[in-house]
Amino acid sequence: MEKRTYTVRDREFWKIIASLLLASLFIFANIYSVQPLLPVFVSEFGVSVSTSSLSLSLTIIGLIAGLVILGFFSDRNGRRSYIIWSLLGSAIPFFILPFVESFTVFLVLRLIQGFALAGVPAAALAYISEEIDRKNIAYATALYISSNALGGMLGRVLTGFLTDAFSWQLTFFAFGVTGIALFIAVFLLLPPSHHFEPSELSFSKDIEGFLFHLKNPALLVVFGLGAILQIAFTGVWTYLPFHLEAPPFSMSLQAISYLFFAYGIGVIGSPLAGRAAEAFGLRRVRIIGVFIFSAGVLMTLGPELWMVAVGLCVTCLGFFTAHSLTAASVGQQATHHKGSASSLYLVSYYIGVAAGSSLLSPVWTRFGWNVLIILCAAMPAIYVMIVTWYRKRAASIA
Repeated sequence: MEKRTYTVRDREFWKIIASLLLASLFIFANIYSVQPLLPVFVSEFGVSVSTSSLSLSLTIIGLIAGLVILGFFSDRNGRRSYIIWSLLGSAIPFFILPFVESFTVFLVLRLIQGFALAGVPAAALAYISEEIDRKNIAYATALYISSNALGGMLGRVLTGFLTDAFSWQLTFFAFGVTGIALFIAVFLLLPPSHHFEPSELSFSKDIEGFLFHLKNPALLVVFGLGAILQIAFTGVWTYLPFHLEAPPFSMSLQAISYLFFAYGIGVIGSPLAGRAAEAFGLRRVRIIGVFIFSAGVLMTLGPELWMVAVGLCVTCLGFFTAHSLTAASVGQQATHHKGSASSLYLVSYYIGVAAGSSLLSPVWTRFGWNVLIILCAAMPAIYVMIVTWYRKRAASIA
């Protein structure tokens, strides 16, 4: 007898959400744990701002490689094992990094760590699309994305707080212990897959199926929006510590880390966006989210700290609304190789992270905060307007 997919009324639905939330909390805290520490690395290792930012960018490059490779294998071998073992593999480097004296070795370990942690994002969205009832997929995805926001927030806040109070080395040890504990919890809690159908095609056919998504115009638009949103979002948060530690704000690392609590708005906003999409349509709510994001980014230009803080909250609300609904649309647009489609979306998304953290460095260095912020606010809004205009033009011609 075929097992049905889970709805919000099922205990298994909430076990899945709890498991993916815990896994995602650690993975995204892991990724962004170094972001508040960029000024610390500059002073402690004697490297430039651009080199320091590689501690995030190279993690993302490792993550991108992992998403592509592990996305393929999750289509063949299932989702659950990749989610679980990713937690263990990405926790281990935290016990090694505190002893590293060379920043080059530090970067290599972060690259390896990025690959290891890719198992969760590579498999989670596909797992949701297969095990959760279709009418609840947007809601489940939004809950998962909200845990991304919560993990990113906690990683930044705790890293800044603990480093200011103790040291970055002790902070990394704490992350490693937490990762081991969450590995055990998710191993015990996450239900097995009941609707996974392994790919039985040859590897070359799998590659063709993977590349087929790149010929789907609807998915290309989704991938592009994911990249543009993350370039802008990461650009704001990467250079925020440098902006606030300088006059007129002259803030400490601990004080700056408190601003990352703005991510809490994303934790709330993503589930609400999922519900709103069910009522008003996914595309409409997603566009609204993009413009809320751009408005929030512009608000960070304010000369007062409270203006910056409010702008960051609005930024997070708009970003996680747009991102959660963009991620949800991938499972709807892809008719097969859903793991590969999810991985491609995340590849584009994390290319945005790498670009936002390192490629925007010349903009920050040469032009400063104001030009960086105007650019970050403009990119997603312009992208959405161009896509909307093109769709209307194509519909009128048809």
